[in-house]
Amino acid sequence: MVFGSLCGSLKNVELDNDVKKQVEDASAGQLSYIGRSAYDALKIRHAWHHKVQWNVTSGQVVGKIHQTPSVDVFKTTADPIKDGHDEWFPEKMCEIMKKTTKFCDIMSLGPPDGLFMDKMKEGLAAICETSKNSDQPIIVRFMMGNIVGMPVNCDKLRKEMTNDLPADAKVHFWLGAWRKGSSWNHAKLIAVDGRYLHTGGHNMWDRHYLRGNPVHDVSVEMEGRVAHDGHLFANEQWKYIQRKQSGVIGQCAEKIPDGMPLIWQNRVIVSEYPVTVASEFPPMYYPSLAPRYDKPEASVPMISMGRQGALTFKNRPADDAILAMIGASKNIIRMSLQDIGPVCIPKTKVALPGLKWPKPILIALARAIFQRGVDVEIVLSNPGSIPDGLSLTDAQYGNGWSCVDVAAEIVKRIKKLFPGAKDERLRKMVQENLRVCFIRHAQQDKYADGKTIGNHSKFFIVDDKAAYIGSQNLYMCDLAEWGVLVDSEAETKKIMTDFWNPMWEASYTEARDVDVDAVMDGLDIDRDGEEVNGMTLEGRMKLQEAAKMQASVNNGGTDMYVEEIGEEYVEKTDAPRDQPEQ
Repeated sequence: MVFGSLCGSLKNVELDNDVKKQVEDASAGQLSYIGRSAYDALKIRHAWHHKVQWNVTSGQVVGKIHQTPSVDVFKTTADPIKDGHDEWFPEKMCEIMKKTTKFCDIMSLGPPDGLFMDKMKEGLAAICETSKNSDQPIIVRFMMGNIVGMPVNCDKLRKEMTNDLPADAKVHFWLGAWRKGSSWNHAKLIAVDGRYLHTGGHNMWDRHYLRGNPVHDVSVEMEGRVAHDGHLFANEQWKYIQRKQSGVIGQCAEKIPDGMPLIWQNRVIVSEYPVTVASEFPPMYYPSLAPRYDKPEASVPMISMGRQGALTFKNRPADDAILAMIGASKNIIRMSLQDIGPVCIPKTKVALPGLKWPKPILIALARAIFQRGVDVEIVLSNPGSIPDGLSLTDAQYGNGWSCVDVAAEIVKRIKKLFPGAKDERLRKMVQENLRVCFIRHAQQDKYADGKTIGNHSKFFIVDDKAAYIGSQNLYMCDLAEWGVLVDSEAETKKIMTDFWNPMWEASYTEARDVDVDAVMDGLDIDRDGEEVNGMTLEGRMKLQEAAKMQASVNNGGTDMYVEEIGEEYVEKTDAPRDQPEQ
Protein backbone atom coordinates (compact mmCIF):
# COMPACT_ATOMS: atom_id res chain seq x y z
CA MET A 1 0.00 0.00 0.00
CA VAL A 2 2.85 2.38 0.84
CA PHE A 3 4.60 1.59 -2.44
CA GLY A 4 1.41 2.17 -4.41
CA SER A 5 0.88 5.53 -2.72
CA LEU A 6 4.45 6.50 -3.48
CA CYS A 7 4.07 5.60 -7.14
CA GLY A 8 0.89 7.62 -7.28
CA SER A 9 2.70 10.58 -5.73
CA LEU A 10 5.52 10.33 -8.26
CA LYS A 11 2.98 10.22 -11.06
CA ASN A 12 1.36 13.37 -9.71
CA VAL A 13 4.76 15.08 -9.65
CA GLU A 14 5.16 14.27 -13.34
CA LEU A 15 1.70 15.61 -14.06
CA ASP A 16 2.50 18.72 -12.04
CA ASN A 17 5.54 19.36 -14.21
CA ASP A 18 3.40 19.12 -17.33
CA VAL A 19 0.73 21.43 -15.96
CA LYS A 20 3.19 24.07 -14.75
CA LYS A 21 3.92 24.94 -18.37
CA GLN A 22 0.26 25.73 -18.93
CA VAL A 23 -0.74 27.30 -15.62
CA GLU A 24 0.13 30.86 -16.57
CA ASP A 25 -3.09 32.77 -16.08
CA ALA A 26 -3.78 35.75 -18.35
CA SER A 27 -5.68 37.42 -15.49
CA ALA A 28 -2.54 37.53 -13.34
CA GLY A 29 -1.34 40.65 -15.11
CA GLN A 30 -3.91 42.68 -13.15
CA LEU A 31 -2.64 41.58 -9.73
CA SER A 32 -0.88 43.78 -7.18
CA TYR A 33 2.44 42.71 -5.71
CA ILE A 34 0.48 41.04 -2.92
CA GLY A 35 -1.77 39.08 -5.24
CA ARG A 36 1.19 38.29 -7.45
CA SER A 37 3.09 36.78 -4.52
CA ALA A 38 0.16 34.48 -3.76
CA TYR A 39 -0.20 33.57 -7.43
CA ASP A 40 3.51 32.78 -7.79
CA ALA A 41 3.36 30.42 -4.82
CA LEU A 42 0.23 28.74 -6.17
CA LYS A 43 1.36 28.28 -9.76
CA ILE A 44 4.72 26.86 -8.73
CA ARG A 45 3.67 24.57 -5.89
CA HIS A 46 0.06 23.76 -6.76
CA ALA A 47 -0.25 23.88 -10.53
CA TRP A 48 -2.17 20.61 -10.57
CA HIS A 49 -4.93 22.21 -8.46
CA HIS A 50 -5.36 25.27 -10.66
CA LYS A 51 -9.09 25.94 -11.23
CA VAL A 52 -9.88 23.18 -8.74
CA GLN A 53 -8.68 24.54 -5.40
CA TRP A 54 -7.47 27.97 -6.51
CA ASN A 55 -7.77 30.37 -9.42
CA VAL A 56 -6.96 33.91 -10.55
CA THR A 57 -10.31 35.45 -11.36
CA SER A 58 -12.46 38.54 -10.86
CA GLY A 59 -15.67 39.66 -9.27
CA GLN A 60 -17.62 42.57 -7.88
CA VAL A 61 -18.00 43.07 -4.12
CA VAL A 62 -21.73 43.67 -3.64
CA GLY A 63 -22.57 46.31 -1.07
CA LYS A 64 -20.86 46.45 2.31
CA ILE A 65 -19.07 43.57 3.94
CA HIS A 66 -21.49 41.36 5.88
CA GLN A 67 -20.67 41.54 9.57
CA THR A 68 -22.70 40.31 12.53
CA PRO A 69 -23.52 41.70 14.96
CA SER A 70 -23.98 45.05 13.22
CA VAL A 71 -21.09 47.50 13.09
CA ASP A 72 -23.09 49.76 15.42
CA VAL A 73 -22.20 47.59 18.43
CA PHE A 74 -18.62 48.86 18.30
CA LYS A 75 -19.81 52.33 19.29
CA THR A 76 -21.68 51.37 22.46
CA THR A 77 -21.48 49.13 25.51
CA ALA A 78 -25.20 48.35 25.16
CA ASP A 79 -26.03 44.82 23.99
CA PRO A 80 -27.87 44.22 20.70
CA ILE A 81 -31.41 45.35 21.44
CA LYS A 82 -33.31 42.06 21.09
CA ASP A 83 -33.25 38.46 19.91
CA GLY A 84 -33.18 38.30 16.14
CA HIS A 85 -31.11 41.50 15.96
CA ASP A 86 -29.36 40.40 12.75
CA GLU A 87 -32.18 38.60 10.98
CA TRP A 88 -31.16 40.37 7.77
CA PHE A 89 -28.22 37.98 7.49
CA PRO A 90 -30.03 34.64 6.91
CA GLU A 91 -32.47 36.64 4.78
CA LYS A 92 -29.53 37.68 2.58
CA MET A 93 -28.47 34.03 2.20
CA CYS A 94 -32.03 33.19 1.16
CA GLU A 95 -32.06 36.07 -1.32
CA ILE A 96 -28.96 34.71 -3.06
CA MET A 97 -30.42 31.19 -3.20
CA LYS A 98 -33.57 32.55 -4.84
CA LYS A 99 -31.53 33.73 -7.84
CA THR A 100 -30.86 30.11 -8.84
CA THR A 101 -31.99 29.09 -12.33
CA LYS A 102 -29.58 26.20 -13.02
CA PHE A 103 -27.18 25.24 -10.23
CA CYS A 104 -26.79 26.07 -6.52
CA ASP A 105 -24.02 24.93 -4.18
CA ILE A 106 -24.20 25.40 -0.41
CA MET A 107 -21.32 24.50 1.90
CA SER A 108 -21.22 24.79 5.68
CA LEU A 109 -19.67 23.11 8.70
CA GLY A 110 -23.01 21.77 9.89
CA PRO A 111 -26.79 21.81 9.37
CA PRO A 112 -28.72 25.07 9.62
CA ASP A 113 -31.03 25.70 12.54
CA GLY A 114 -33.58 28.26 13.72
CA LEU A 115 -34.10 31.15 11.31
CA PHE A 116 -31.27 29.86 9.09
CA MET A 117 -33.24 26.65 8.57
CA ASP A 118 -36.40 28.61 7.83
CA LYS A 119 -34.61 30.72 5.24
CA MET A 120 -32.92 27.72 3.60
CA LYS A 121 -36.35 26.13 3.21
CA GLU A 122 -37.74 29.39 1.83
CA GLY A 123 -34.89 29.53 -0.68
CA LEU A 124 -35.58 25.97 -1.80
CA ALA A 125 -39.27 26.75 -2.21
CA ALA A 126 -38.41 29.72 -4.43
CA ILE A 127 -36.12 27.53 -6.54
CA CYS A 128 -39.00 25.09 -6.95
CA GLU A 129 -41.17 27.93 -8.22
CA THR A 130 -38.45 28.91 -10.71
CA SER A 131 -38.20 25.29 -11.89
CA LYS A 132 -41.70 25.52 -13.38
CA ASN A 133 -40.14 27.40 -16.31
CA SER A 134 -37.08 25.13 -16.57
CA ASP A 135 -36.58 22.41 -19.16
CA GLN A 136 -34.20 20.48 -16.93
CA PRO A 137 -34.21 19.88 -13.16
CA ILE A 138 -32.44 22.61 -11.18
CA ILE A 139 -29.50 21.16 -9.22
CA VAL A 140 -28.97 22.01 -5.53
CA ARG A 141 -26.07 20.48 -3.57
CA PHE A 142 -25.53 21.02 0.17
CA MET A 143 -22.17 19.85 1.57
CA MET A 144 -21.32 19.68 5.28
CA GLY A 145 -18.58 18.44 7.55
CA ASN A 146 -19.03 15.06 9.21
CA ILE A 147 -17.49 15.99 12.56
CA VAL A 148 -15.90 13.12 14.45
CA GLY A 149 -18.37 11.73 16.96
CA MET A 150 -21.23 13.82 15.53
CA PRO A 151 -22.32 12.58 12.09
CA VAL A 152 -24.95 14.63 10.29
CA ASN A 153 -28.25 12.83 9.95
CA CYS A 154 -28.61 13.67 6.25
CA ASP A 155 -31.84 11.68 5.79
CA LYS A 156 -33.55 13.54 8.63
CA LEU A 157 -32.19 16.88 7.41
CA ARG A 158 -33.40 16.16 3.86
CA LYS A 159 -36.90 15.38 5.12
CA GLU A 160 -36.97 18.56 7.19
CA MET A 161 -35.80 20.77 4.33
CA THR A 162 -38.07 19.27 1.67
CA ASN A 163 -41.25 18.33 3.53
CA ASP A 164 -43.12 21.40 2.25
CA LEU A 165 -41.89 21.33 -1.35
CA PRO A 166 -44.40 20.64 -4.14
CA ALA A 167 -44.33 17.08 -5.42
CA ASP A 168 -44.07 18.18 -9.06
CA ALA A 169 -41.10 20.52 -8.59
CA LYS A 170 -38.26 20.05 -11.07
CA VAL A 171 -35.54 20.34 -8.43
CA HIS A 172 -33.00 17.67 -7.55
CA PHE A 173 -31.44 18.19 -4.13
CA TRP A 174 -28.53 16.38 -2.47
CA LEU A 175 -27.14 16.64 1.06
CA GLY A 176 -23.73 15.21 1.83
CA ALA A 177 -21.20 15.08 4.65
CA TRP A 178 -17.75 13.53 4.89
CA ARG A 179 -14.87 12.90 7.22
CA LYS A 180 -11.41 11.55 6.51
CA GLY A 181 -9.60 10.93 9.77
CA SER A 182 -9.68 14.28 11.57
CA SER A 183 -10.46 16.25 8.42
CA TRP A 184 -13.83 17.43 7.08
CA ASN A 185 -15.49 20.34 5.31
CA HIS A 186 -15.18 23.69 7.06
CA ALA A 187 -15.80 25.94 4.02
CA LYS A 188 -18.83 28.24 4.10
CA LEU A 189 -20.24 29.41 0.78
CA ILE A 190 -23.29 29.75 -1.42
CA ALA A 191 -22.55 29.71 -5.16
CA VAL A 192 -25.37 30.22 -7.67
CA ASP A 193 -25.30 29.79 -11.46
CA GLY A 194 -21.58 30.58 -11.65
CA ARG A 195 -22.51 34.22 -11.05
CA TYR A 196 -23.55 34.90 -7.44
CA LEU A 197 -21.43 34.09 -4.41
CA HIS A 198 -21.58 34.43 -0.65
CA THR A 199 -18.59 33.30 1.42
CA GLY A 200 -16.77 33.94 4.66
CA GLY A 201 -16.71 32.68 8.23
CA HIS A 202 -20.39 32.40 9.17
CA ASN A 203 -21.94 29.08 10.05
CA MET A 204 -25.74 28.73 9.91
CA TRP A 205 -26.42 28.64 13.64
CA ASP A 206 -29.20 30.80 15.03
CA ARG A 207 -28.11 30.91 18.68
CA HIS A 208 -24.54 31.84 17.79
CA TYR A 209 -25.39 34.88 15.68
CA LEU A 210 -28.98 36.04 16.22
CA ARG A 211 -29.60 35.74 19.95
CA GLY A 212 -27.92 36.82 23.19
CA ASN A 213 -24.16 37.47 23.36
CA PRO A 214 -23.65 36.93 19.60
CA VAL A 215 -20.22 36.02 18.30
CA HIS A 216 -18.67 38.39 15.72
CA ASP A 217 -18.18 37.10 12.19
CA VAL A 218 -17.53 38.37 8.67
CA SER A 219 -18.66 37.25 5.20
CA VAL A 220 -18.99 38.93 1.81
CA GLU A 221 -21.35 38.89 -1.17
CA MET A 222 -19.85 38.88 -4.66
CA GLU A 223 -20.93 38.66 -8.28
CA GLY A 224 -18.86 37.52 -11.23
CA ARG A 225 -16.50 34.82 -12.41
CA VAL A 226 -15.29 34.04 -8.89
CA ALA A 227 -18.57 32.20 -8.28
CA HIS A 228 -17.48 29.46 -10.72
CA ASP A 229 -14.62 28.63 -8.37
CA GLY A 230 -16.98 28.02 -5.46
CA HIS A 231 -18.85 25.40 -7.51
CA LEU A 232 -15.62 23.78 -8.72
CA PHE A 233 -14.26 23.60 -5.17
CA ALA A 234 -17.44 21.79 -4.08
CA ASN A 235 -17.05 19.30 -6.94
CA GLU A 236 -13.99 17.69 -5.36
CA GLN A 237 -15.81 16.87 -2.12
CA TRP A 238 -18.76 15.40 -3.99
CA LYS A 239 -16.33 13.28 -6.01
CA TYR A 240 -14.84 11.98 -2.77
CA ILE A 241 -18.26 11.02 -1.42
CA GLN A 242 -19.15 9.23 -4.64
CA ARG A 243 -15.80 7.43 -4.74
CA LYS A 244 -16.06 6.21 -1.15
CA GLN A 245 -19.77 5.36 -1.27
CA SER A 246 -19.50 3.46 -4.55
CA GLY A 247 -17.07 0.86 -3.18
CA VAL A 248 -18.10 -2.40 -1.56
CA ILE A 249 -17.78 -1.00 1.96
CA GLY A 250 -19.63 2.15 0.91
CA GLN A 251 -22.49 0.14 -0.53
CA CYS A 252 -22.77 -1.77 2.75
CA ALA A 253 -22.61 1.45 4.78
CA GLU A 254 -25.35 2.96 2.61
CA LYS A 255 -27.80 0.39 4.00
CA ILE A 256 -27.07 1.53 7.55
CA PRO A 257 -29.21 4.47 8.78
CA ASP A 258 -27.34 7.78 9.04
CA GLY A 259 -27.83 7.80 12.80
CA MET A 260 -26.03 4.50 13.42
CA PRO A 261 -22.41 4.67 14.67
CA LEU A 262 -19.79 3.20 12.33
CA ILE A 263 -16.33 1.84 13.14
CA TRP A 264 -14.57 3.34 10.12
CA GLN A 265 -12.21 6.29 10.39
CA ASN A 266 -13.47 7.65 7.08
CA ARG A 267 -17.18 8.30 6.80
CA VAL A 268 -19.33 9.69 3.99
CA ILE A 269 -23.09 10.24 3.91
CA VAL A 270 -25.35 11.30 1.06
CA SER A 271 -29.11 11.74 0.79
CA GLU A 272 -31.02 12.66 -2.37
CA TYR A 273 -34.39 14.24 -3.22
CA PRO A 274 -36.74 13.22 -4.74
CA VAL A 275 -35.75 9.81 -3.36
CA THR A 276 -37.18 7.73 -6.20
CA VAL A 277 -36.28 10.19 -8.95
CA ALA A 278 -32.89 11.83 -8.35
CA SER A 279 -29.74 9.78 -8.90
CA GLU A 280 -27.79 8.62 -5.85
CA PHE A 281 -25.02 11.14 -6.49
CA PRO A 282 -25.33 14.66 -7.90
CA PRO A 283 -23.88 15.76 -11.24
CA MET A 284 -20.66 17.74 -11.29
CA TYR A 285 -20.68 21.46 -12.04
CA TYR A 286 -19.12 22.77 -15.26
CA PRO A 287 -18.94 26.47 -16.20
CA SER A 288 -20.72 25.63 -19.45
CA LEU A 289 -23.83 24.79 -17.41
CA ALA A 290 -24.16 28.34 -16.13
CA PRO A 291 -26.18 30.98 -17.98
CA ARG A 292 -24.09 33.53 -19.86
CA TYR A 293 -23.89 37.05 -18.44
CA ASP A 294 -21.88 40.22 -18.88
CA LYS A 295 -18.94 40.81 -16.58
CA PRO A 296 -20.00 43.18 -13.77
CA GLU A 297 -18.64 46.67 -14.43
CA ALA A 298 -17.23 47.02 -10.91
CA SER A 299 -15.24 43.76 -11.10
CA VAL A 300 -11.80 43.72 -9.47
CA PRO A 301 -9.00 41.12 -9.49
CA MET A 302 -9.49 38.23 -7.08
CA ILE A 303 -7.85 34.93 -6.22
CA SER A 304 -9.93 32.06 -4.91
CA MET A 305 -7.84 30.16 -2.37
CA GLY A 306 -8.86 26.73 -1.10
CA ARG A 307 -7.53 23.58 0.52
CA GLN A 308 -9.21 20.18 0.74
CA GLY A 309 -7.54 18.98 3.93
CA ALA A 310 -6.80 15.27 4.05
CA LEU A 311 -8.53 14.70 0.70
CA THR A 312 -5.25 15.63 -0.98
CA PHE A 313 -1.78 14.32 -0.16
CA LYS A 314 0.38 17.13 1.28
CA ASN A 315 -1.01 19.81 -1.04
CA ARG A 316 -2.61 22.71 0.87
CA PRO A 317 -2.71 25.57 -1.70
CA ALA A 318 -4.37 28.19 0.51
CA ASP A 319 -1.71 27.75 3.21
CA ASP A 320 1.10 28.64 0.82
CA ALA A 321 -0.86 31.55 -0.66
CA ILE A 322 -1.49 33.06 2.79
CA LEU A 323 2.17 32.69 3.76
CA ALA A 324 3.20 34.33 0.48
CA MET A 325 0.89 37.29 1.11
CA ILE A 326 2.36 37.84 4.57
CA GLY A 327 5.81 37.48 3.05
CA ALA A 328 5.03 40.21 0.51
CA SER A 329 4.01 42.77 3.15
CA LYS A 330 5.90 46.05 3.22
CA ASN A 331 4.02 48.23 5.69
CA ILE A 332 1.27 46.67 7.80
CA ILE A 333 -0.68 43.45 8.35
CA ARG A 334 -4.11 43.65 10.02
CA MET A 335 -5.85 40.49 11.22
CA SER A 336 -9.23 39.72 12.77
CA LEU A 337 -9.13 36.10 13.93
CA GLN A 338 -10.63 33.74 16.44
CA ASP A 339 -7.13 32.70 17.51
CA ILE A 340 -3.60 31.91 16.46
CA GLY A 341 -2.76 29.55 19.31
CA PRO A 342 -4.18 26.01 19.46
CA VAL A 343 -7.32 24.98 21.33
CA CYS A 344 -6.73 24.54 25.07
CA ILE A 345 -8.13 22.19 27.65
CA PRO A 346 -11.20 24.12 28.86
CA LYS A 347 -10.51 26.76 31.51
CA THR A 348 -6.73 26.30 31.22
CA LYS A 349 -3.85 27.56 29.12
CA VAL A 350 -2.71 24.04 28.28
CA ALA A 351 -2.96 23.09 24.61
CA LEU A 352 -4.83 19.91 23.80
CA PRO A 353 -2.59 16.90 23.13
CA GLY A 354 -1.09 16.89 19.66
CA LEU A 355 -1.82 20.57 18.95
CA LYS A 356 0.94 23.09 18.38
CA TRP A 357 1.33 26.73 17.49
CA PRO A 358 1.41 27.35 13.70
CA LYS A 359 5.15 27.84 13.18
CA PRO A 360 4.99 28.82 9.46
CA ILE A 361 2.55 31.67 10.21
CA LEU A 362 4.59 32.81 13.21
CA ILE A 363 7.80 32.69 11.18
CA ALA A 364 6.25 34.75 8.38
CA LEU A 365 5.06 37.38 10.88
CA ALA A 366 8.43 37.35 12.64
CA ARG A 367 10.32 37.98 9.40
CA ALA A 368 7.92 40.76 8.42
CA ILE A 369 8.47 42.56 11.73
CA PHE A 370 12.22 42.02 12.14
CA GLN A 371 13.48 42.19 8.57
CA ARG A 372 11.11 44.72 7.02
CA GLY A 373 9.80 46.70 9.97
CA VAL A 374 6.19 45.78 9.15
CA ASP A 375 3.52 46.65 11.72
CA VAL A 376 1.27 43.77 12.79
CA GLU A 377 -2.18 44.39 14.30
CA ILE A 378 -4.25 41.42 15.52
CA VAL A 379 -7.76 41.35 17.01
CA LEU A 380 -8.61 38.07 18.76
CA SER A 381 -11.61 36.49 20.45
CA ASN A 382 -11.82 36.88 24.21
CA PRO A 383 -11.04 33.43 25.65
CA GLY A 384 -13.97 31.19 26.44
CA SER A 385 -16.67 33.33 24.84
CA ILE A 386 -19.99 31.45 24.72
CA PRO A 387 -23.11 32.78 22.94
CA ASP A 388 -26.70 32.63 24.15
CA GLY A 389 -26.16 30.64 27.33
CA LEU A 390 -24.93 27.53 25.52
CA SER A 391 -22.71 25.14 27.45
CA LEU A 392 -18.92 25.03 27.37
CA THR A 393 -19.06 21.87 25.27
CA ASP A 394 -21.68 23.24 22.87
CA ALA A 395 -19.87 26.36 21.72
CA GLN A 396 -16.77 28.21 22.78
CA TYR A 397 -14.96 30.96 20.89
CA GLY A 398 -11.49 31.85 22.08
CA ASN A 399 -8.98 29.05 22.55
CA GLY A 400 -7.71 30.32 25.89
CA TRP A 401 -4.53 32.29 25.16
CA SER A 402 -3.80 35.84 26.27
CA CYS A 403 -2.55 38.58 23.97
CA VAL A 404 0.79 38.31 25.78
CA ASP A 405 0.98 34.62 24.83
CA VAL A 406 0.40 35.43 21.15
CA ALA A 407 2.97 38.23 21.15
CA ALA A 408 5.50 36.06 22.98
CA GLU A 409 5.18 33.25 20.40
CA ILE A 410 5.88 35.72 17.59
CA VAL A 411 8.89 37.21 19.39
CA LYS A 412 10.08 33.68 20.22
CA ARG A 413 10.24 33.00 16.47
CA ILE A 414 12.25 36.18 15.95
CA LYS A 415 14.79 35.05 18.54
CA LYS A 416 15.11 31.61 16.94
CA LEU A 417 15.46 33.04 13.43
CA PHE A 418 17.83 35.81 14.49
CA PRO A 419 19.66 34.60 17.61
CA GLY A 420 21.86 37.70 17.60
CA ALA A 421 18.90 40.04 18.09
CA LYS A 422 19.34 42.06 21.29
CA ASP A 423 16.59 42.25 23.89
CA GLU A 424 16.52 46.02 23.59
CA ARG A 425 15.62 45.81 19.93
CA LEU A 426 13.02 43.10 20.57
CA ARG A 427 11.40 45.20 23.27
CA LYS A 428 11.23 48.15 20.91
CA MET A 429 9.58 46.01 18.25
CA VAL A 430 6.94 44.80 20.70
CA GLN A 431 6.22 48.41 21.64
CA GLU A 432 6.27 49.89 18.14
CA ASN A 433 5.44 47.14 15.61
CA LEU A 434 3.30 44.53 17.34
CA ARG A 435 -0.22 45.35 18.54
CA VAL A 436 -2.47 42.53 19.78
CA CYS A 437 -5.85 42.94 21.49
CA PHE A 438 -9.15 41.23 22.21
CA ILE A 439 -12.31 42.28 20.39
CA ARG A 440 -14.36 44.85 22.32
CA HIS A 441 -17.37 47.14 22.12
CA ALA A 442 -16.44 50.71 23.06
CA GLN A 443 -13.40 49.37 24.95
CA GLN A 444 -15.50 46.84 26.90
CA ASP A 445 -14.75 43.14 26.43
CA LYS A 446 -17.95 41.84 28.04
CA TYR A 447 -21.67 41.93 27.41
CA ALA A 448 -24.01 43.31 30.06
CA ASP A 449 -24.39 39.90 31.72
CA GLY A 450 -20.63 39.60 32.19
CA LYS A 451 -20.04 37.08 29.37
CA THR A 452 -17.08 37.88 27.14
CA ILE A 453 -17.37 38.91 23.49
CA GLY A 454 -16.36 36.32 20.89
CA ASN A 455 -14.77 36.63 17.45
CA HIS A 456 -15.09 33.95 14.75
CA SER A 457 -13.91 35.90 11.69
CA LYS A 458 -11.07 34.74 9.45
CA PHE A 459 -9.99 38.01 7.90
CA PHE A 460 -6.76 39.85 7.20
CA ILE A 461 -5.46 42.80 5.20
CA VAL A 462 -1.97 43.30 3.78
CA ASP A 463 -0.62 46.83 3.31
CA ASP A 464 -4.20 48.16 3.10
CA LYS A 465 -4.25 46.98 -0.52
CA ALA A 466 -5.62 43.41 -0.46
CA ALA A 467 -8.00 41.59 1.88
CA TYR A 468 -8.68 37.90 2.54
CA ILE A 469 -12.18 36.82 3.60
CA GLY A 470 -12.90 33.14 4.09
CA SER A 471 -13.29 30.15 6.38
CA GLN A 472 -9.65 29.36 7.18
CA ASN A 473 -8.39 29.75 10.73
CA LEU A 474 -4.66 30.34 11.08
CA TYR A 475 -4.24 28.03 14.05
CA MET A 476 -3.28 24.39 13.49
CA CYS A 477 -6.22 22.57 11.91
CA ASP A 478 -6.33 20.38 8.80
CA LEU A 479 -9.85 20.95 7.48
CA ALA A 480 -11.19 21.76 4.00
CA GLU A 481 -11.32 25.57 3.66
CA TRP A 482 -12.12 28.19 1.03
CA GLY A 483 -11.79 31.95 0.82
CA VAL A 484 -11.19 34.84 -1.56
CA LEU A 485 -8.40 37.39 -1.82
CA VAL A 486 -9.89 40.73 -2.93
CA ASP A 487 -6.87 42.25 -4.68
CA SER A 488 -8.07 45.84 -4.92
CA GLU A 489 -6.87 48.81 -2.89
CA ALA A 490 -10.16 50.66 -3.43
CA GLU A 491 -12.31 47.74 -2.25
CA THR A 492 -9.95 47.06 0.66
CA LYS A 493 -10.25 50.67 1.81
CA LYS A 494 -14.06 50.34 1.74
CA ILE A 495 -13.85 47.18 3.82
CA MET A 496 -11.58 48.94 6.29
CA THR A 497 -14.05 51.81 6.61
CA ASP A 498 -17.02 49.49 7.08
CA PHE A 499 -15.41 46.89 9.33
CA TRP A 500 -11.78 47.11 10.39
CA ASN A 501 -11.55 50.74 11.48
CA PRO A 502 -14.63 50.71 13.78
CA MET A 503 -13.54 47.40 15.29
CA TRP A 504 -9.94 48.50 15.89
CA GLU A 505 -10.98 51.82 17.40
CA ALA A 506 -13.37 50.03 19.79
CA SER A 507 -10.92 47.26 20.71
CA TYR A 508 -7.35 48.53 20.92
CA THR A 509 -5.79 50.63 23.65
CA GLU A 510 -2.04 51.03 23.76
CA ALA A 511 -0.38 48.83 26.40
CA ARG A 512 -3.69 47.41 27.66
CA ASP A 513 -3.32 43.86 26.37
CA VAL A 514 0.41 43.45 25.70
CA ASP A 515 2.90 44.31 28.43
CA VAL A 516 6.41 44.19 27.02
CA ASP A 517 7.91 42.86 30.26
CA ALA A 518 5.37 40.03 30.38
CA VAL A 519 6.13 39.18 26.74
CA MET A 520 9.88 39.01 27.31
CA ASP A 521 9.43 37.00 30.51
CA GLY A 522 7.27 34.50 28.62
CA LEU A 523 9.68 33.60 25.83
CA ASP A 524 10.82 30.36 27.51
CA ILE A 525 7.32 28.97 28.11
CA ASP A 526 6.45 25.87 26.07
CA ARG A 527 2.86 26.44 24.92
CA ASP A 528 2.58 23.45 22.56
CA GLY A 529 0.41 20.47 23.48
CA GLU A 530 1.96 17.19 24.51
CA GLU A 531 3.34 14.98 21.76
CA VAL A 532 0.89 12.38 20.51
CA ASN A 533 1.67 9.11 18.76
CA GLY A 534 -0.80 9.03 15.88
CA MET A 535 0.01 5.36 15.30
CA THR A 536 -1.85 4.33 18.44
CA LEU A 537 -5.59 4.20 19.05
CA GLU A 538 -5.21 6.44 22.09
CA GLY A 539 -3.26 8.99 20.07
CA ARG A 540 -5.82 9.06 17.25
CA MET A 541 -8.68 9.49 19.68
CA LYS A 542 -6.87 12.45 21.30
CA LEU A 543 -6.31 14.08 17.91
CA GLN A 544 -9.92 13.54 16.90
CA GLU A 545 -11.23 15.01 20.15
CA ALA A 546 -9.00 18.05 19.59
CA ALA A 547 -10.34 18.43 16.05
CA LYS A 548 -13.91 18.22 17.30
CA MET A 549 -13.29 20.97 19.87
CA GLN A 550 -11.68 23.14 17.19
CA ALA A 551 -14.94 23.04 15.24
CA SER A 552 -16.78 24.95 18.02
CA VAL A 553 -19.85 22.98 16.98
CA ASN A 554 -23.24 23.48 18.57
CA ASN A 555 -25.21 20.31 19.23
CA GLY A 556 -27.69 22.10 21.44
CA GLY A 557 -29.66 24.04 18.82
CA THR A 558 -30.40 21.28 16.32
CA ASP A 559 -31.26 17.59 16.37
CA MET A 560 -29.77 17.02 12.92
CA TYR A 561 -26.62 15.54 14.45
CA VAL A 562 -26.37 12.07 15.90
CA GLU A 563 -23.80 11.66 18.64
CA GLU A 564 -21.57 8.63 18.25
CA ILE A 565 -21.02 7.84 21.90
CA GLY A 566 -20.57 4.87 24.16
CA GLU A 567 -17.92 2.23 24.65
CA GLU A 568 -19.00 0.40 21.52
CA TYR A 569 -17.89 3.34 19.33
CA VAL A 570 -14.24 2.94 18.37
CA GLU A 571 -12.54 4.31 15.27
CA LYS A 572 -11.00 1.60 13.17
CA THR A 573 -7.21 1.55 12.86
CA ASP A 574 -6.16 3.14 9.59
CA ALA A 575 -2.92 4.42 8.14
CA PRO A 576 -2.47 7.82 9.85
CA ARG A 577 -1.20 10.92 8.14
CA ASP A 578 0.72 13.76 9.71
CA GLN A 579 -1.21 17.01 9.94
CA PRO A 580 0.93 19.80 8.51
CA GLU A 581 1.37 22.90 10.59
CA GLN A 582 -0.22 25.93 8.99
